[in-house]
Parts: sequence; structure tokens; C-alpha cells
Amino acid sequence: MAEATPVIEIRNLHKAYGPLEVIKGVDITAHKGDVVSLIGSSGSGKSTILRCANLLEDSQQGDILFKGEPVTWRGTGLNRHPADAKQVLRIRTNLSMVFQQFNLWAHLTILQNVMEAPLTVLGRDRAEVEKSARGYLDKVGIGDKADVYPAQLSGGQQQRAAIARALCMEPEALLFDEPTSALDPELEQEVVRVIKDLAREGRTMMIVTHDMKMAGDVSDHVIFLHQGLIEEEGTPDTLFGQPKSERLRQFLSSTMAA
Repeated sequence: MAEATPVIEIRNLHKAYGPLEVIKGVDITAHKGDVVSLIGSSGSGKSTILRCANLLEDSQQGDILFKGEPVTWRGTGLNRHPADAKQVLRIRTNLSMVFQQFNLWAHLTILQNVMEAPLTVLGRDRAEVEKSARGYLDKVGIGDKADVYPAQLSGGQQQRAAIARALCMEPEALLFDEPTSALDPELEQEVVRVIKDLAREGRTMMIVTHDMKMAGDVSDHVIFLHQGLIEEEGTPDTLFGQPKSERLRQFLSSTMAA
């Protein structure tokens, strides 16, 4: 049964920068329709895991599987790299990433930004891509901004454009790396609303976030990372309502008080 195969599966992941090991053996699974949030203090390894899953960073040990297909590697340890460039492109195309900084092309309109990757990477038909792009801009609430440039938008609008750009690739899953942390609180809520809508649609997502309320509202599963290891994980109700570890209790009390 195809649905039993996770969209993303990470097994015993290790990641180091030279002698500094930042991920020390982590297992994460996201099935179709799952929303998995990664929380933890700055430096706990959350964003690094996301970047390893999307093959933006090379990991030194462990397996990364996309829809049951393992990434193939050559070399070992710090010399380990993906062996198949076509596989990397296919996986990255299907795991669209939304970054903390919006990474929009300043010289392209919002519509052109959203259309760029489906046209150049996937080679799709221009008319079909434009129709799709306009639909996604409407979906995130900025359809009227299609012909303006990024500098003319607020941060919240730029981040929603970045989400539309990710959606236009028609990915199997969305990876969000602190999607609201660069935004003022009122602009943050615009983006949170879009992410909640995507969760209600049953999209597969992995979200690194500092926003505990959003993690609680949208997630099926929350993972608390501490110093490169999973300290505790479970449903939002369990993790936020009945934390078992002292580290998680301290983290939640400092985060909720902030």
C-alpha cells in the first residue's frame, strides 16, 4: 500500500562541521498529510536537519529516504556526498523549501518569481505555469500583487509570495525554515494563516519554528531537539500539555514567557 511509505524518512542522521557534530543521530518520519514541527533552542540543529533532508547540506552518516527511495551516497564521513545529481534534483524539486529570508529575485515581478522554477527547472508550458502561479498567488492572498516587484511588498507579503513560489513546483512536501521569524508580529499572522490553510488541506509539511502557538495549532507531531538529539516528541497536546523532560519544561516556560 503506497500510503504506508513515508514521504520523508530520516534514519540515524549525523551531521558535522569539521570536528563539531551538530546532529548526533536523529530519526524523523513524515507520512503523506503529516505536519511535523521541529522546535528547540537556537543551535539545537533544527534548520540543519531540514537542510540535510533537502540535500542542501551533506550529512556524514544515516539514511534519507524520499517516498521510500534512499539517497545514494559516495564517500564516507566528511567526504560523503550524494552520488546521483539527477536524484538530488528530483528530491529537491519535490521538497520545496521556504526560507526565513524570502530569497525573491529583486529584478523579477512577483508573478515572474513564482513562475521561474517551474519554467526553468521543470520545463513546463508557460501558459499552464502562469495560470497555476496566478492561482497560488490568489490562494495566499496576494493575487493583486502579481505585477509588482518584491521591494514594493511588506515582509509578510514577500513571504507569502515565497510560499506561492514553493507551491507552484507542485511538490510532494513543503519544508519551512523559520518562516515567520523575520517578520513583525502583525505580518507574522498573515503567514501563519496561510500555513494553517495548507495544513487543513492535508499537505505534507516539516516546519522549523519558534512559534509554539503555530506548532500547537498545525502539527500532528512535534519534535523537541536539544544539542543535536531528539529530547522529546509526541502530539502537540502531549508535548505542550504534559512535557516529561526538565529541558522541555524549561524551554517552554522561557518561550511562552517571551
